[in-house]
Amino acid sequence: MGYLLFVTLIQAFSFSLIGEYLAGHVDSYFAVLVRVVLAGLVFIPLTRWRQVEPSFMRGMLLIGALQFGVTYVCLYLSFRVLTVPEVLLFTILTPLHVTLIEDALNRRFNPWALIAALVAVAGAAVIRYDRINPDFFMGFLLLQLANFTYAAGQVLYKHLVARHPSDLPHYRRFGYFYLGALMVALPAFLLFGKEHFWPEAPLQWGVLVFLGLVSTALGLYWWNKGACLVNGGTLAVMNNLHVPVGLLVNLLIWNQHEALGRLLLGGSVILAAVWISRLGVRQPQPSL
Repeated sequence: MGYLLFVTLIQAFSFSLIGEYLAGHVDSYFAVLVRVVLAGLVFIPLTRWRQVEPSFMRGMLLIGALQFGVTYVCLYLSFRVLTVPEVLLFTILTPLHVTLIEDALNRRFNPWALIAALVAVAGAAVIRYDRINPDFFMGFLLLQLANFTYAAGQVLYKHLVARHPSDLPHYRRFGYFYLGALMVALPAFLLFGKEHFWPEAPLQWGVLVFLGLVSTALGLYWWNKGACLVNGGTLAVMNNLHVPVGLLVNLLIWNQHEALGRLLLGGSVILAAVWISRLGVRQPQPSL
């Protein structure tokens, strides 16, 4: 639980740092690549290349590609058309994606999850009812893809660690995660990166270093380690705790003029969508 709480505070500040200092100023693909490289420099020297099953390595490569590579490319792109409070609110739907993925792995169908998705779209429309345009919905969809891949990474990591127990500490097998992320971030940068949007100000470089070493290296490692130590309900709650904390930080420091009424109403609708998605979750029956 302590790991998850600490990472929640890191995430709360990270969203605002990206939105205020990087989005629109630094190329999104370059920012993601720098974060992966810095985090890899921390963990890859600690990684064991022997005594680790090949299937575990492949699983970690996939998880890294999903949970960081695809997730953060989509996240950075969404900042081009969404405000920081909107990005934070739309990440509330991560537990909905966790539910969908868990149901798929267990071969269950939960119709409430589909209803919840429609309610969530309505909540997004409430927040921007006066300025709804294709770019806004594109940002919303990008974030839902980011939510899905981030949720998939968490779920798959828990399953992978359970299937491949080891006496090695978690950090000795975590470097593969960043190699998987690099498999997405590097081609994305080479194909779509723009050189004239590289960082120019020392503050932008400082933010990238913080995001790479703290948010990406320590943050993702501690989050995944913490996810293995709590139950699914606690993990769902912790996935959303960064939203109120991040909103508080952003509104108090950087964004005092945001339309709070619409944010509150739309956020309440989105939160209701998360509650609806939980209606179809089967609770374990107590043994007699």
